[in-house]
This record gives sequence, structure tokens and C-alpha cells, in this order.
Amino acid sequence: MEMQMEFIRRLPIPQELKKQFPVTKEIREIKEKRDEEIAKIFRGEEDKFLLIIGPCSADREDAVLEYMTRLSKVQEKVKDKIFIIPRVYTNKPRTKGVGYKGMLHQPDPEKGEDLLAGLIAIREMHSRVIRETGFTCAEEMLYPENHRFLSDLLSYVAIGARSVEDQNHRMVASGIGIPAGMKNPTSGDISVMMNAMIAAQSRQRFIYRNWEVQTTGNQYAHAILRGYVDKFGRSHPNYHYEDLQNLFEEYQKTDLKNPAVIVDCNHSNSGKQYLEQIRIAKDVVHSMHVSNDIHSLVKGLMIESYLVDGNQKVEEGVYGKSITDPCLGWEKSERLIYDLADLV
Repeated sequence: MEMQMEFIRRLPIPQELKKQFPVTKEIREIKEKRDEEIAKIFRGEEDKFLLIIGPCSADREDAVLEYMTRLSKVQEKVKDKIFIIPRVYTNKPRTKGVGYKGMLHQPDPEKGEDLLAGLIAIREMHSRVIRETGFTCAEEMLYPENHRFLSDLLSYVAIGARSVEDQNHRMVASGIGIPAGMKNPTSGDISVMMNAMIAAQSRQRFIYRNWEVQTTGNQYAHAILRGYVDKFGRSHPNYHYEDLQNLFEEYQKTDLKNPAVIVDCNHSNSGKQYLEQIRIAKDVVHSMHVSNDIHSLVKGLMIESYLVDGNQKVEEGVYGKSITDPCLGWEKSERLIYDLADLV
């Protein structure tokens, strides 16, 4: 039987797209400087607190740019304490595999899928954020083969809870040259996350984009705790003092470099109750003050935040309101950042 797959058109390879939409010398220098500072934080050479914050999905360029412009002004006020890496997530995993899959697939959420327009749109949006705010951003590496379309623009990558067990994600993470956060799987099994980090920190040889490649290993591959779901479908958190202490002890059993964790304050940690992110963030910082081990391990937080509280259906069209998971609105987010700067 023939494959049931229609080949629509050949898309440009990353090298071609990068030639068509090149980065400037200024963007390259901003990225180098920020990458080095982030690496120092992971190595424990700098004591700033990382905040990976932004919309659940970067769904429209105008609202994302407005959010990032506001965020850059807040960053300036807290720069001695907090280092912000904005979330500009342009690929959205869908639990059921249907519905809106992010800007890569639909540059306009109300229109059909157009992956060529999507590739151009995400590259242009990431470039604009750097040019206009000085931020280099975080993405979720949902499709490892797509990483190179943005590899000269990103400073951080997260490997999602459903991807972390996949060998391809682990191997590609070992060669991307920027920190890769490996989330615990939806089951909550910490050993899966630990194995993912070991794979990502190791040298790997494999096929990537039709090439045989060799990686050096990524010493900045680290843990992200995002809560988990039990067999009855109920959410359970894993950000508490005991969870962090346990992760510290698990790290001691390995040879992993730069032990680190970022705590994701939403997803199963909050049961998707987005307002809980405020309390959870402060709870994690409190644990850091109680234990030196936890203080050395926790490098920062991940928070879902946008211009307007909550979420909406695509057709509602509220500017700056999430069309995927509910997010913390701007005023609450700004207040939280200032509070965290005082607490850390």
C-alpha cells in the first residue's frame, strides 16, 4: 500500500532561511553576551536568579512584542538580582494532537496551516524581540529537526514532559550549545529525567537532518520540575521542599555537571490554576533560604504570563490573552517579579 502522505512542497533548509533572513552583527553580539551570562549562572559563578517567563504560546507578533517591551523595562529595574529569559514558544504540543499547534503551523491562528509562512514568521519574531528589547529567548524544542531554523537566535531550550523520553530529543539536546531543560515526564518518574540529562550531557553520534553528526555533550542540560499526573488523571506538585531535597540527593548519585533545576510554576505544579504560580514561586524561594543544598540547586523559575489574565478561545480575539493554557496577566506578573527580586 502507498504511503498516505501528500508531499505539498519542498521547504528551505535552515541554512537557506538563515541566508534569506540573516542575523546582524548586533544580534550576534547580544546573544554571545547573554549566553555567557546564563552559562555563568548555571556554573554557579554568578548568583542571579533565572526567570523564564512569558506567554504559554507566542500566538501573535504584536501582542508578544508589546509584552516583551514591557518586560524589558522591568528587567532593567531588577537586573542586579534577576536574569530574565522570555518564553517565545512558537510550537505548541497538543495533548490530543489536534487544534492550534503554534505560530510555526499557523502564523494567523484564525487561518489554515502554512508552514513556510510559519518558518519565516517565527524567525522574524525572534529577531524583532532581540532587536527591540535586547532579550534572547527560550523555546520548547518540540521538533528537534526544526531547532536549526532558530539556533542563531535562542538562548534556552526546554524539552517537554512528553518528549523527554525520546532518544532523538536527548541526542539533539547534547549538541545545541545552550542550556537545555529536561522536564520530568507526565508520570512524574524522576529517573526518566535523570537519564535524559545523562544522555544530553554525553557525546552523541547520530543522524540529524540527513547528516552523520557528532556532538560534544551539553554540560548545561538540567532538570525542570513541572508536577505530574497520577493514573486517575489528577495533578500532583513536585516543587515542595522535600521534592527539591530529593532531587539534590539524586544528583549526588550521578556524575552530572552543573547540577541545576528550574521549577515550572504552572502545568501540573499548579494544576493549571494560573494564579497559584504566585504562591508556588514564593514557596520555592522560601525553600532556598531554608536549605543551602536547595539554594545551590535551584537556578530559577518558569512562569506562564501574558498581557491579560486567563485564556480564551481563538475566535474570542482578546488582544494579549492566551489561546492555550491560562497565563498570569501583566499587572500580577510585574508585581511578582518585583517581589521575587526582594525575596531572592
